[in-house]
Amino acid sequence: MSASHYLQSTFDGAVTVDVEVQPGAKRQGILGVNEWRGCVSIAVRAQAQKGMANNAVLHVLSKAFDVPKNQLKIISGLTSRMKKIRIESTHATRFVEQLQTVLEEEE
Repeated sequence: MSASHYLQSTFDGAVTVDVEVQPGAKRQGILGVNEWRGCVSIAVRAQAQKGMANNAVLHVLSKAFDVPKNQLKIISGLTSRMKKIRIESTHATRFVEQLQTVLEEEE
């Protein structure tokens, strides 16, 4: 699947990525790309209560892509499993390369 289905570049130099969150999972991390839904699948241990799962998603992305957590923001889907996350100071090509690296490490 082309990254254009889940990844968009903004005019101000940021990237937005569509993610699907699985809260309350046994393991935490990036699971892969859901081609059918056109998003990146992320599992988190935190329950979907009081923003804990949202915070965990930002933590997972921060660690996986070596981006400070204050450069990540959920811009839509705060109460949904489907979210759009804005990542400052990165480019789409860099994100795709890092995502491939993360997924290869998980195998």
